[in-house]
Amino acid sequence: MCGRFNVTSDPLSQLLMELVGMAHPGPDNFNAAPTEMITVLRLSATGEPQLVPLRWWLTPYWTKAPSTKYSMFNAKSETAHKSPAFREPFKKRHCVVPVSGFYEWSRRDGQKLPYYVTPQEVPGLLLAGLWDRWTNRDTGEIIESFAVLTAAATQAMAFVHNRQPVMLSLAQAHSWLDSDNADHAELLAPHIPLALAAIPVSTHVNNARHKDARCVEPIGTPVVLPADTGVTS
Repeated sequence: MCGRFNVTSDPLSQLLMELVGMAHPGPDNFNAAPTEMITVLRLSATGEPQLVPLRWWLTPYWTKAPSTKYSMFNAKSETAHKSPAFREPFKKRHCVVPVSGFYEWSRRDGQKLPYYVTPQEVPGLLLAGLWDRWTNRDTGEIIESFAVLTAAATQAMAFVHNRQPVMLSLAQAHSWLDSDNADHAELLAPHIPLALAAIPVSTHVNNARHKDARCVEPIGTPVVLPADTGVTS
């Protein structure tokens, strides 16, 4: 799964400038959580890249009202194409979620231990996402929202969790944004496109109200996760 992000606009702007020639607009959020507004990258109706704030908890266009009854902040890449909630976005509405890193919790001896997973050498990660637009027919209110696609964890990542977000290289991000590109099997397969570090951090990050830099402060030795472009799990 993928349940928290670190979004720091300054280094992310370097990555986005290389990808689409645009700076990240902020704001910074060291502990972004589901239902919050997150800046994502998508293509406009005319095919131009745009950075827009979307709610991180997908609300399907056909639902009667927004709800958090079901977990809609992640979507399994293996089944999204046939899920009632994600099927239409999977066909037509792709997005890329730029983050500085993400948090994951490993279960050991009955405890949940947080790790901050971040690139070793580049200024951020590009995650594959799906977005949708819900409209209140009575009031005209519009909610644009998204979910992050996940895949089975690679062998290197499995010590933290059995799922991981779908991470994209720059080339894969361009391919994913093109919803007309129907062949995404290799792109969505479990892989790590660049070297990562899984850094033990304190349980300070467990509280979603904590938004400060203490969330990413190391409390132990990082675990190096080498790049892996193939399916290993």
